[in-house]
Amino acid sequence: MPELFTWEFATDPYPAYAWLREHSPVHRTVLPSGVEAWLVTRYADARQALADQRLSKDPAHHAGSAHAKGKTGIPGERKAELMTHLLNIDPPDHTRLRRLVSKAFTPRTVAEFAPRVQELTDQLIDAFVEKGEGTADLIHDVAFPLPIYAICDLLGVPREDQDDFRDWAGMMIRHGGGPRGGVARSVKKMRNYLAELIHRKREEPGEDLISGLIRASDHGEHLTENEAAAMAFILLFAGFETTVNLIGNGVYALLRNPEQRERLQRALAEGDTELLATGVEELLRYDGPVELATWRYATEPLTLGGQDIAAGDPVLVVLAAADRDPERFTEPDTLDLARRDNQHLGYGHGIHYCLGAPLARLEGQTAIATLLRRLPGLRLAVEPDDLRWRGGLIMRGLRTLPVEFGTEKK
Repeated sequence: MPELFTWEFATDPYPAYAWLREHSPVHRTVLPSGVEAWLVTRYADARQALADQRLSKDPAHHAGSAHAKGKTGIPGERKAELMTHLLNIDPPDHTRLRRLVSKAFTPRTVAEFAPRVQELTDQLIDAFVEKGEGTADLIHDVAFPLPIYAICDLLGVPREDQDDFRDWAGMMIRHGGGPRGGVARSVKKMRNYLAELIHRKREEPGEDLISGLIRASDHGEHLTENEAAAMAFILLFAGFETTVNLIGNGVYALLRNPEQRERLQRALAEGDTELLATGVEELLRYDGPVELATWRYATEPLTLGGQDIAAGDPVLVVLAAADRDPERFTEPDTLDLARRDNQHLGYGHGIHYCLGAPLARLEGQTAIATLLRRLPGLRLAVEPDDLRWRGGLIMRGLRTLPVEFGTEKK
């Protein structure tokens, strides 16, 4: 059996996942944290597990020790009293909270936000192009700041405070798979800021998402301050790192597959955006931003993929493995931007399907299209073997993506 969760594995986990799909599709393992959990790697089993109501999102169902329970979920959220968010709760509370925030992420609402996303993308590209060095780190210069500033705008974080959020989010990304102290401190700072912002918005509401949550609460929706802060936190947390990785992994995949990249550039030059839409879905499937779906816990004994799972056992659905299952996708290890039959699980499935998927798609499409249009000579500035992937259990993303670019086109 291949070794899991090493640095070599992080660079290319797909051969190990192929082995698990074939030989041990629902596999019990000890995670780097010491917690034991089941890994689900086949598409059919993954889709079933994501929608199975016997698999709860509530960490209270974890049968492990108190020490083990503290090692599941998002680092720092427990101490900061930010546990009551959409990734940790079940119906009916999940239904209530999701309904409150869902209208901020409808396709229509997101479409109205498109000009702001384009403006942010152009500003970020302008910033490094104008230096005249012909190089950039696409993670630091585009993929990371774009979704931070976008989600801050949606939440109603004043522009003068958004760089603080960028710093806190950077700490969470850099140390997400390593020392937890820095993450916990950043989460606590974010929690304190959000509590203060909620108080300010109550006095002076605007047209932003936090003001909308407050108005809903004041009209009988019974949203506690902790719930409001936790909601804002998870929208920021889930809404930025997934998009960082979508842009970073996506651009990297295109640079490693020049025929597909050139095909997309030609389509964009001709004003054809259809390939961009199917292409981003394929990038989500091929090397998506979320490697494992967030934690689930069996509320009763159940059987999944022929394995008996005990009540209280943690279950982790490996989206990256399911989305390369040859039983579901033709030539799954090939990048095909025109792939039509592409019901990937990159944003989950069932009642916990990613609420912010329309916004992430918009940001991914805008960033990738603008980079290819404005910087047609884009190329890697290092050898692929020199790139490093961030450690961590849930997310999959590059630490840096150094590039060189030729003459810019406007």
